Amino acid sequence: MGCTPAQASAYLTSLLNKTLHIHISDGRMFAGQLKCTDNERNIILAMTQEYRQPSRKDIERAAAEHEASGKGGNVKVDMKKRFVGLVVVPGKYVEKIEVEG
Repeated sequence: MGCTPAQASAYLTSLLNKTLHIHISDGRMFAGQLKCTDNERNIILAMTQEYRQPSRKDIERAAAEHEASGKGGNVKVDMKKRFVGLVVVPGKYVEKIEVEG
């Protein structure tokens, strides 16, 4: 079921300044405040953090530390995080968008 252009515009307006989590095709995720979008689905976020999957070296290091500690179970490795500020996320790479809260 579709929506009218007015409904779509109202929904997007309701998301302004809310924190979005945008997952893109290369595995990264951006979390920032929605400032605007355009007809090509590009999204501008402010106060943005970029999250990346840990490198193979980080995973191997964590596994070695886990094994050396003698603990059982799975190894947990956090995503890499960095502050990137104001970003444009190209719409063609967006795979999933979540609204925080």
